Order: sequence, then structure tokens, then C-alpha cells
Amino acid sequence: MQESKSPGRRVWPALLVTGVLLSVVVVFAWRYWPAVSQLLEILTLEKAKAWIISLGAWGMLGSIGLMVLHSFLPFPSEFITLANGMVYGPVLGAAITWTGAMLGAVVAFGLVRWLGRPVIFRFLSLRHQAQLDSWSRERGGMSLLACRLIPVIAFNLINYGAALTTVSWWTFLWTTALGILPLT
Repeated sequence: MQESKSPGRRVWPALLVTGVLLSVVVVFAWRYWPAVSQLLEILTLEKAKAWIISLGAWGMLGSIGLMVLHSFLPFPSEFITLANGMVYGPVLGAAITWTGAMLGAVVAFGLVRWLGRPVIFRFLSLRHQAQLDSWSRERGGMSLLACRLIPVIAFNLINYGAALTTVSWWTFLWTTALGILPLT
């Protein structure tokens, strides 16, 4: 009985922290949206590109941060990918996009593995848990890579789903690293 309570005790503080952080992001976005929208109205594409380049490493880190954020909020990453290519060129733009997508995938995988897996496993019978573990060991890597290469399957959903299995961190990393390349 003691074991079944410990995952729940770990989940609530993390959910609280996540809720507070999301609230801060929403309030910040709501507060500063008028300034951002005014900035967007006066910027042309060339001015925007020059401004982003003038930010130097901060512009690159901002783009990486947007790709990480994309792992948790539904907006098209293709806009960020195209902007990176336009601003930084195809090679550096692809490297920035790939780095941000990898970091976002790793954070999402880690959070779902830490928070979601204990919750989901409460609802699965021992037989189903054993089946999932067996499937993950036998076919998890190739299935994960195949899913990454199918463009109609949402990349972030794959991150979440993989974290609920026993696919190893190493398998997740190499399949994700290869699977991101066609996007970038």
C-alpha cells in the first residue's frame, strides 16, 4: 500500500510548479501582447531579420527556447524552422532548429516519464504493464524511429507516448535525433 502512494506524492508538487509556471507565462503574454503586436505591425521582414541578427546569441537562444516551448504548446514549429533558415542560413538555421527540437523532446520525455508514467501505470493491469514493457524492449526503437519519419504523426505526441513505455533514454535520443533531421 505504501508504494502506491509514493508516485502520487511526487506528482502533486511538480503539477503545482508546472501550473504556476504556465500561469506566469500566460500573464506575461497577456500583459505584453499590445507591445508585441505593435512591434509586429511596424517591422518588415528585412527589419525583423536585422533585429534578430542584432540580438546575436540571444536571438539563437530565443529560437531554441521557442522550439522547446513548442513541445508543450500547440503552434506550428514550421514557422520557427523557416525563420531560422531565413535569418541564419540553411546550415546554422537547421542546427538551431535541431537543437531546440532535441531539447524540447528531451524535456517532454523526461517530464512525462517522471510524472505521467506513474499515473498511467495505476490504471494498467500487471499483465498490460508486462506486455507494454515487452513490446518496448523488442520493437520500441524501430517503431519509434518509423513514427518519427511519418510526417502526419505529431512529433510531440510521439515524445509523450514514448515516455510512457520502457524505451530507454538512449533509444529515445538516437531515434529522436535522426527523426528530427527531415523536419530541419
